[in-house]
Amino acid sequence: MASDLPRKPAAPPEGPGPRSAPAEPTLPHDAGAASSDPPPSDRAPTRLWSPRGPAQAPPPEPPPDAPRATVPWSPGPHPPAPPGRRAQEGTPGRARALVRAALDLPLWKRAGAALRAALQRKPRGAGPRPPLRAQLARWGKGLAIALACLLAAAVIAFFLVVRHYERDLPTTAELKNYDPPQVTRFLARDGTVIGELFVERRTLVPVTEIPPVMSLAALAAEDARFYKHDGLNYLGMLRALIVNLRSAEARQGGSTITQQVVKNVLLTHERTLDRKMRELLLARRIEQELTKDQILELYLNHIYFGHGRYGVEEAARFYFGKSVRQVTLAEAALLAGIVKGPSLYSPRVNKERAEKRRAFVLGQMREKRFLPAAQIDAALAEPIRLAPEPEHLDELAPEVLAEAERALRKAVGPDARYGGYTVVTSIDPKMQAAARAAVRQNLDAYAARHGLVAPFTRAKGDPAPFQGAPKDAGRAYLGAVTGADDARGTLAVRVGTAQGAVDLRKERRYNPRGLPPSRFAEVGKVLRVRFEGDPEAGKLRLDLGPQGALIAIDARTREIVALAGGYEGARGGLDRASRALRQPGSTFKAIVYGYGIHSRKLTAASMLETDPAALEGYRPGNYDESEGQSPKRLREALAHSVNVAAVSALRDVGPEAVVAWARELGITSKLGADLSLALGSYEVTPREMAAAYATFAAGGAYQEPVLVTKITGPRGEALPLPARLPPRPVMTAAEAYLTTDLLTSVVKVGTAKQALSLRRPIAGKTGTTNDARDAWFVGYSTDIACAVWTGFDDATTLGAREVGSSAALPAFIAFMEKAHAGRPATDFPEPLGIVRLSIDPASGMGAFPGQEGAVEEAFLEGTEPTGVAVPDPAAIGQGILDLFKTQ
Repeated sequence: MASDLPRKPAAPPEGPGPRSAPAEPTLPHDAGAASSDPPPSDRAPTRLWSPRGPAQAPPPEPPPDAPRATVPWSPGPHPPAPPGRRAQEGTPGRARALVRAALDLPLWKRAGAALRAALQRKPRGAGPRPPLRAQLARWGKGLAIALACLLAAAVIAFFLVVRHYERDLPTTAELKNYDPPQVTRFLARDGTVIGELFVERRTLVPVTEIPPVMSLAALAAEDARFYKHDGLNYLGMLRALIVNLRSAEARQGGSTITQQVVKNVLLTHERTLDRKMRELLLARRIEQELTKDQILELYLNHIYFGHGRYGVEEAARFYFGKSVRQVTLAEAALLAGIVKGPSLYSPRVNKERAEKRRAFVLGQMREKRFLPAAQIDAALAEPIRLAPEPEHLDELAPEVLAEAERALRKAVGPDARYGGYTVVTSIDPKMQAAARAAVRQNLDAYAARHGLVAPFTRAKGDPAPFQGAPKDAGRAYLGAVTGADDARGTLAVRVGTAQGAVDLRKERRYNPRGLPPSRFAEVGKVLRVRFEGDPEAGKLRLDLGPQGALIAIDARTREIVALAGGYEGARGGLDRASRALRQPGSTFKAIVYGYGIHSRKLTAASMLETDPAALEGYRPGNYDESEGQSPKRLREALAHSVNVAAVSALRDVGPEAVVAWARELGITSKLGADLSLALGSYEVTPREMAAAYATFAAGGAYQEPVLVTKITGPRGEALPLPARLPPRPVMTAAEAYLTTDLLTSVVKVGTAKQALSLRRPIAGKTGTTNDARDAWFVGYSTDIACAVWTGFDDATTLGAREVGSSAALPAFIAFMEKAHAGRPATDFPEPLGIVRLSIDPASGMGAFPGQEGAVEEAFLEGTEPTGVAVPDPAAIGQGILDLFKTQ
């Protein structure tokens, strides 16, 4: 097959002779130049210089009709194709192979190859130089391809990064149902805060109730463009980046309020790229799902203001003693300025620095034109006025908080730990303070009587210290002082084989003058101590004196108005008023005699045996050995607390019946139906005794005492409380009155005459157990029933001379005096069904006409004595003689 290409003249063959000089390279043809040479298209191809060696002449062309020779394929190197050919064989396949190879390369390598190909310059002799415009176009095209590839790679990379961080992002549903830990407040009956329970001290306030000055101040201090941006402040982020790069550390965050909400609520505070990426993504998402006001509300309720206060409400309460709803512009600016650094800008830490920060916030408000300049000038001139720092209220009523917290958990379950509840108690704050003070004064007086106040010196009568290894953390031990460390304020004490230390800074009860350890106790002095926790830890507390408890109940409503379970008043301590089981002693006699009146088996004039020898089996002694000479009327026996008379009365009415009746009066502790019950040998709590006596004060109706009266939830909704049973009649009003009238004799002429100092009708009973291990007084007025107990936790004796009238009654008097301040004295009202009759004090029978020394006695209608006392013959004879003498 003949070739269609034009035949070109062959170059002269090279012979073996000497090498000829290389031909000069041809230049591009200039059509306008004067030359006799033929145009380039008619020239024979001229070979350029090659490093391979001298140019070789091309082979001769075969004739047109000669068949083409087939050259077998060889993997070896091939000679270069002639430069003058129009097309090369195999070019399409090679292009496809190059394309496939390029596609197999990574995206950035392809972009780089395209850019290099576009910018690569061809050799000057490879052909005609294209025009500058063509070159620029080619370079622009390559650059555009490279940029497009880079942009595509960036988009893909951004998409993958976003997908990576979006996988584990927290949901924003938590913000829509924002329910952070809040403060649970425990209030007294008048609304006074008596305690708080919290993980974070926070109280949520709707943004609609936050005053505009507070919102504007927060925006001026943290994010003035909050209502204009979409969650991210790009200029602020760039500015922060520049500052951080210059300082080589993270000084600015460039975060918007939205970002701060994300960081504080959904994420952590760690400074990492991972956390920042999540913050940026969540900020955009939140802006799409929440309104600006909702985001601002989250922010203002969540931020930290120092001193354990979170949110604007708690901050306003702490710094200004008011709700955030009432803050002024100056106060709002001060609060907003604290957020940047609570430890630096708190006015309780540095008032001058806080004032400068407030001025900055107000200046920002002026610059942004948030408020008129005159209003801002007035705020700048306003001095900082802080409320007194709140006192720690736990000491006032820790026992109340513990019981109220139990009631809250019972009412709401596990949700109680999130807080936000308000628990209203029946506590009267003034009475509560009076109760704590009365207990402490009473125990301090005991300590003074027994020499339990520093300094302590060695004496001959000191007991021997404990020997052996102490193992019981709840037991009191006698330890010997071995040294003192004034620098640390500790006293070294050896308890058997254990060595411990007492921190005297915590022992104000026994060291009221603040003596240093070296002067507090002499080395070798034996002191009563108790381990705090494991004895091996060596932490000791002084346990020199007894403890006490007081509980007071409103006689009409049966609400607990005061509750003190010990001297210290520390949260987590033992509530002895409600939980300590102790023998009530003679205070239980009121229940025995009360049942006798109720059953109509006894009257106030009943004659009771006082001689122990007259009893069979159980034979107690009388505290006063002068008793027992003759039978006594019930009123006298109760007033002077005659033990044998109480046992005699219990024998007459029946122990089983008294136990059952005590249950009706609210005593749930275990009681035994034996004669020792009359002397209070079975343990009860002060709370049970106060509730029983309150039944007498209330006219015979029992109702369980209540402490928690109302619970409201975080959104102000009232939560249901266990249904309170209505008052239950246990005895008639006349029976209750007569029992009360008998108990007033204890105060008027009996063992509690000190209570006459109250100058109002008081009914009650003292009580002292064997070896003076427990001292009691339980009594009441027309308004309040109160029980007081004093004793050691381990039932150590109080001392031979200690009785209820000396170790418990003074606390009752001190409390009742404060509790009744400003109240008029009122007598116990006498109901129907009571008759009064003159009786013979020696026999309890009706007085004969004209009997001297007759006394008036009260009886239930129908139980008054029907007989008349027989006059003493000697007295009659003497009367006749006196009659004749007058004549």
